[in-house]
Amino acid sequence: MTHALLAALSTACAVWLWTGPPVATIRLNKLTSTHERPQWQSLRSRLTRPSPARRADTWRHASIELCQALSAELSVGHTPGNALTRALTAVDFPTPELLRPVIAAARDGGDVPAALLAAAPNQGGEGLRQLAACWEVSITVGAGLAPLVDRVASTLRTAQAHRQDVAAQLAGPRTTARMLAVLPALGLLMAAALNMHPLDFLFGSIPGLLCLIAGIALDACGLWWTNHMATKAQN
Repeated sequence: MTHALLAALSTACAVWLWTGPPVATIRLNKLTSTHERPQWQSLRSRLTRPSPARRADTWRHASIELCQALSAELSVGHTPGNALTRALTAVDFPTPELLRPVIAAARDGGDVPAALLAAAPNQGGEGLRQLAACWEVSITVGAGLAPLVDRVASTLRTAQAHRQDVAAQLAGPRTTARMLAVLPALGLLMAAALNMHPLDFLFGSIPGLLCLIAGIALDACGLWWTNHMATKAQN
């Protein structure tokens, strides 16, 4: 019974993949769709929203993939507008809705650099801004777009490799800071094991409450400052 059910499910998946729409069409519909998300999907996306640093890193990776896909489309002879549209459908961006004006401008011959600048986020949008500058130079001066896009992709890859190297070097200090932040809790456990009743002092008297508040505040400030310095060094 179990094997028959698995075989039926595998057959259904194979038929759907064979007869279903191409992946590029699905992504293009996702980018150009104007329907609002259901309320439960919007709530889920808010609850699972990544941190700003992780979101910026995702945008940078997507920008590198976009430049590589655009260069490949240009190399096979597509026009810049068609090449950009095809490249956008091949890349998964964190917020596809922001790229709808870019697709519209590329299709209709609009102001693509302005659309790219408007879609670029403040953090992680360096690739889109550099691509907009390349597009503007190609239109104004008449230079080939493919070599400019290749240079942008190379620059973005170098910068991304540098950020990853810095992140690897900062992993140790970040771990040390987290361990130091946990030490006060370990101290309380050791004091309780020695029958010193630290919680009675911390919660049972005004000096204890003041010490508890000050300790938590200093601990939180230390963690925030360490993370702030690491994030600033990584960017």
